[in-house]
Amino acid sequence: MASLDWSECPLGESVPGRLNGAWVFRDTRMPVSAIFENFKAGASVEEIIEQFDVTREQINAVLEFVVRSLAG
Repeated sequence: MASLDWSECPLGESVPGRLNGAWVFRDTRMPVSAIFENFKAGASVEEIIEQFDVTREQINAVLEFVVRSLAG
């Protein structure tokens, strides 16, 4: 994911001093990378929603951003 320009993702933000500047869902402390780590570990969207304070729409928007970025 290092090649993605997360500054172009409207749902994400990197705030110096918050989680060492990691990209998080806007106005949260939830790292965007946690979504992908959980998918890699076999978690479903429903499990991620239950475990973290994110919505299906947020997850879908991040996935769509990644697909568009990698396709373009």
